Amino acid sequence: MAERTPLSQSELEEQLDDILCAALSSRRSAAAVAAGIAPLSRAQQDFVLSWAQVAAHNVAELGYQFTAQAPQALALLGQSGTEKWLLRALDAYDKQGLYPACAALKDLVGYKRGSDAAGEGVALAGVTRVLELFLRGLSGRRLLLEAADDTWTDTETIYLPERIARYPAREQNFRLYKAIAVHHWAQARYGSFNVELGPVLADYPMPERALAWLNLLEAIRLEARMGRGFAGLAALLAALRPELPASLAPVHGRFLRADSSVADSVLLLREFYSLPLPEPFPYMGSLHPQRAAQVRGERIEKERRALYTELTQLRQKLQAGRAELQAGEPELDAESSLETLEFELQIDGEAVAPPEDVAKLLRSIIQDFGEIPEEYLLASGPGAYAAESLPQSESAGGLAESRAAGGRLYDEWDFRRRDYRKDWCVLFESEVLAGDPAYVTAVRARYAGQIAQLRRRFEALRGEDRLLRRQQEGEDIDFDAVVEAYADRRSGIEPSERLFVQRQRSERNIAVMFMVDMSGSTKGWINACEREALVLLCEALEALGDRYAIYGFSGWTRKRCDIYRIKTFDDAYDEAVRGRIAGVEPRDYTRMGVAIRHLAGILNQVEAKTRILFTLSDGKPDDFHDGYRGDYGIEDTRQALIEARQTGIHPFCVTIDEEARDYLPHMYGPASWVLIDDAGQLPLKTAEVYRRLTS
Repeated sequence: MAERTPLSQSELEEQLDDILCAALSSRRSAAAVAAGIAPLSRAQQDFVLSWAQVAAHNVAELGYQFTAQAPQALALLGQSGTEKWLLRALDAYDKQGLYPACAALKDLVGYKRGSDAAGEGVALAGVTRVLELFLRGLSGRRLLLEAADDTWTDTETIYLPERIARYPAREQNFRLYKAIAVHHWAQARYGSFNVELGPVLADYPMPERALAWLNLLEAIRLEARMGRGFAGLAALLAALRPELPASLAPVHGRFLRADSSVADSVLLLREFYSLPLPEPFPYMGSLHPQRAAQVRGERIEKERRALYTELTQLRQKLQAGRAELQAGEPELDAESSLETLEFELQIDGEAVAPPEDVAKLLRSIIQDFGEIPEEYLLASGPGAYAAESLPQSESAGGLAESRAAGGRLYDEWDFRRRDYRKDWCVLFESEVLAGDPAYVTAVRARYAGQIAQLRRRFEALRGEDRLLRRQQEGEDIDFDAVVEAYADRRSGIEPSERLFVQRQRSERNIAVMFMVDMSGSTKGWINACEREALVLLCEALEALGDRYAIYGFSGWTRKRCDIYRIKTFDDAYDEAVRGRIAGVEPRDYTRMGVAIRHLAGILNQVEAKTRILFTLSDGKPDDFHDGYRGDYGIEDTRQALIEARQTGIHPFCVTIDEEARDYLPHMYGPASWVLIDDAGQLPLKTAEVYRRLTS
């Protein structure tokens, strides 16, 4: 195909007049800019005009600065590099304002110099999700990732460089990112900060030198520890570090014990402190003992209180199923292993499999202490840890308390830039305040017949036991196989030993997150239908046994995006949850992308073969007066759904919006949504859709 004819200067000037009108003046004419673009090829001209529109959409001055320098940028950087150069300036505009963004555009030569030096570097923003998913698959508490000038961990967050360009190949630089994340995960997992390091370092004339040696000894210990259970990770680190000096070679073997700890490194420190300090390993980073001690101390106190509360409630549930309550203090016992983070919990002599949130608490406590301390198992009797005795952030509270604790930052997809706006949305999570306690009872009475029918249909989904015939062992005899074996024997043929039947229970392994639109447009009868749909779903799912959670969402601009807890995965369908369903009410607008990212993160923490994000909504993504309405919101939501699918989540949407055919196929795909044109049928139809979706 022949290349298209380039646009003339007058044609370019006409288009630039429209794009840059707010930035043009008597001293800044579109003609001067058009003259610079006219000699470019048509493909390059289209590229410049397209990105000029993107930049000018943020502010016209950025569009002008980009267009004026675009010919030089294309000559120096090419199209791909020019795109990255502009995106860096747009990020600067988002975070710092117009002046730093214009300065970033004007420093084209400096950007070129830095880009050449970076080679095939890797940016943290491009690999954060991959690293988070990788770390999530390892044992231990979940760790956050953040960009920082220094590389270190406080045992809850790993701080990584914003960009790595140490090696010429991109794959090598990504491998270094992975190694850094693994090393700092290991510091938290194997207790590098489980002793008070301040007094230890103070004993040395040069504490900084002692800290550097301790950091190196810990790196050797952690690699040895990982070699016992994570041989591949140990090999990753070993491949990146230099060969150990002869003086340090025996140390690796001394750390191979299953019970080696930071205390062993502290003891070895006296032996090595006076020796020349070897070159640090590329992935080591720094140690910040004081900051880690502060975070660890806050976590220990929080988890101690939380565990006391959970164990008390767990014992109450156990007692509720017994004929007689035991008097006196509860007897709790636990055996645990730092090596595997496995534990066995007994309450009043009965082995207990705790809920997943309690199991996470116990595994985190084991990491901090190497075991579960005896004093953590001295829970008081019933009611000793009421909600009012907990810190404010842990008690059930309204929106004000949640916002006081601060929000979480999320990226948002800008389809015009074809890139994310970094840390663009602030999300606050709070609990729905309870509504009329009689509401759910009234709904159950009104839909009694339909609920009974739904329960029967959902119970049928659980399936019957499957018979596996001709097995070597089993619960019953396979008479057909016995007859054939007898005939074979009479015929002189060696009979088969597979003469039994095994019963294989058909079990579902599904977790579903219900994401409920609580925007202002649901006010009135739509909100009533949503609440009734939630009641019917809960009643049916209780019969089915699938794990499920319910969260509402709304928002008012990117600075106040709200998620409302109605039922978590660990909550029982009890009076508290029923009260929160009754309290679901319309709030603000429908900023969907950030809600999907947050709830997908919660859903991804659940171990399940199938994970479903099930949305109930009455309209398209929307927000108040900040550009989210229209294509921007639709594309951000679509990108958030793509991100969810990449982690194994199956999104599905039920809507009553008659215009849904115009945008839902683009957002969810052709077979992942359904329109219910009569909102009055929403309660029954939603439950039926879920049944079909999971059968």
